[in-house]
Amino acid sequence: MYSIARAHGDTLLPGILMVVTSLLNIALDPLFIFTLDLGIQGAPIATLVSFALGLAVITPKIMKRRWLGLNRRWHQLKTHITQSLGIALPAMAGQLMPSFAAIIATGIVAQFGTEAVAAWGLGVRIEFFSLVLVLALTMSMPPMVGRFYGAGNLAAIQQLVSTGVKVIIAVQLVLALIMLLFAKQLSIFMADAPLVADLLYPYLLIMPVSYAALGVCILMVSMSNAISQSMRALVISVLRLFACFVPLLYIGALAGGYNGLLIGAALGNLLAGVMAWKLFQTGIKKAS
Repeated sequence: MYSIARAHGDTLLPGILMVVTSLLNIALDPLFIFTLDLGIQGAPIATLVSFALGLAVITPKIMKRRWLGLNRRWHQLKTHITQSLGIALPAMAGQLMPSFAAIIATGIVAQFGTEAVAAWGLGVRIEFFSLVLVLALTMSMPPMVGRFYGAGNLAAIQQLVSTGVKVIIAVQLVLALIMLLFAKQLSIFMADAPLVADLLYPYLLIMPVSYAALGVCILMVSMSNAISQSMRALVISVLRLFACFVPLLYIGALAGGYNGLLIGAALGNLLAGVMAWKLFQTGIKKAS
């Protein structure tokens, strides 16, 4: 439902509902877990209730605007399903790749002990928050790119994507500088165990500088899907994880231990960003 709204140019409604349902989830967690004494299973119930209420709000609005309805032209159903699957299946496969890569990466990190795994997990959460702007752009830009693509205005797509890339690089480098300056304080604040804090510290020094390239790569995947090149998006995802990130992480671990692992992972992100940009540019040229 959120995607349907964005595809029609309404990014405000899904944005508001995402915030509201998240806040509602936070508020309901202690209610179900402690007040109703449901324990840990109260957490998923709170999430279910929150999303259900969000769905109950957005569905009538989508239906009222005639953005979703029952298509009675049954002879067109096969064509619509085929077109949808042509984009959805590669995109779904691309979404599964990070999970497989995360399992492999965690296995490599685990060779350095449980404290290293804990520090890596904290670092990944910092990465998620650092890439919030990137994730926002991957949701807000595709509707605009899709409209330009439908109108055959590839020059506007190039300009929009270039602007998005510049914003990502600028913001991520500023965030990397902030983390560099406050790495020691952040590592102590986030990790109670001294050993975990000691391992998180080099993570905050090394990895954030590569988030600009990682953000570019993530955006290029989204933009490739927006111009109906879902297979190219899948290729970018696979190459990012299994030709850049995981191999260089493993090589770094062999060559330089835990710190070498971090350097390898950062280099993998940087290489992936360059690769993704070049592949997207090739895709745009073919689209013309």
